[in-house]
Amino acid sequence: MQFDQIFASRNTRMKASEIRELLKLLDQPDIISFAGGIPDPALFPADEFAEAFKHALAPERQAMALQYSVSEGYLPLREWIAGEMAKIGVACSADNVLITSGSQQALDYLGKLFLSPGDTALVGWPTYLGALAAFNAYEPRYDRLSLNGNRTAESYAEGAAEAGSAVKFAYLSPDFANPTGDTLGRAGRLRLLNIADTLDCAIIEDAAYQSLRYDGEPVPPVLALEIEQKGSIEDCRTVYCGTFSKTLAPGVRIGWAVAAKPVIAQMVLLKQAADLHTSSINQIAVHGVAEACFGEHVEKLRAVYQRRRDVMLAAMAEHMPEGVEWTRPEGGMFIWVTLLDGMSGADLLARSLETERVAFVPGQAFFADGSGQNTIRLSFSNSNHAAIKEGIARLGRLLGSA
Repeated sequence: MQFDQIFASRNTRMKASEIRELLKLLDQPDIISFAGGIPDPALFPADEFAEAFKHALAPERQAMALQYSVSEGYLPLREWIAGEMAKIGVACSADNVLITSGSQQALDYLGKLFLSPGDTALVGWPTYLGALAAFNAYEPRYDRLSLNGNRTAESYAEGAAEAGSAVKFAYLSPDFANPTGDTLGRAGRLRLLNIADTLDCAIIEDAAYQSLRYDGEPVPPVLALEIEQKGSIEDCRTVYCGTFSKTLAPGVRIGWAVAAKPVIAQMVLLKQAADLHTSSINQIAVHGVAEACFGEHVEKLRAVYQRRRDVMLAAMAEHMPEGVEWTRPEGGMFIWVTLLDGMSGADLLARSLETERVAFVPGQAFFADGSGQNTIRLSFSNSNHAAIKEGIARLGRLLGSA
């Protein structure tokens, strides 16, 4: 049967993730991988998870842990998240929190909730390719979100109107963004709020790396700044998406969304249609681990990842040829590299895998318009110091011979 003849038209916009494909290389022992933005498994709180799962499966709790549950999520975990959000300036209750199967599911739900075919989504140039993958299924038009340039709310509205649509949301990762590692300052966040108010559109704040700050001064989340302006989360247009994948463990697939109750109510309906609820036992276990050691564990991660970032930055300063530029992130997992004009990150990857056995992600996949051919993304989170030094030396040698 020719299934492609009966697939929905939206499937033409859905593509395999370059990162997911590159992760297959991790099985090859001679590859030094700076590709996947993944945590170091040696740092997982495995003992705490073992104890938490054992506790969840105790006779008096196992029925709840293994049974269907409410779509909103495990109430003690939602209450814990609400408490943590308060610490970063987001006053909310458990009713403002929805537990999702990783923050990626929240992005999919928000695309489905806000986008009709042809609607405009404002995104960075570049932006997280997983967000593009989530939104692409709903057939949006993309426009470049620029908060440090001359773009006005009116120019966004005019562009959308010319395409026969309206701006539905602005998406960004304001802290240590994937892929660039950049952080948006307070002034840029306030400008975003002004633009969104003028356009009367939503803001999707992807805060996957918010906890992983290594230096510099913390900036309040966009949602916290909006609550300062408007007085209550119920009057805010920002949807905050968080995850335990970068801090505790990605395999349990626990993320969350925080927003005004009308938005959460609609996302709950989407979840009921999609998967009913996130794994009960995983939610219970994550709550146990979070209560036991979250703050202490995150401090440990910051110390390890900061040193790895510093080692990679020092190696790049030593080995990268003249004309190559890179970011210097204050946190997160990524360094964004701009190659010489005319170079191709994809071609460089092919040569690197063949001759130097170093993997990374070509930057083009992070651009909604397919530009950015001369960029690449490096991740330092899952490599030891020796591998970072050797891998960057090999890349520098390859670039120097190009």
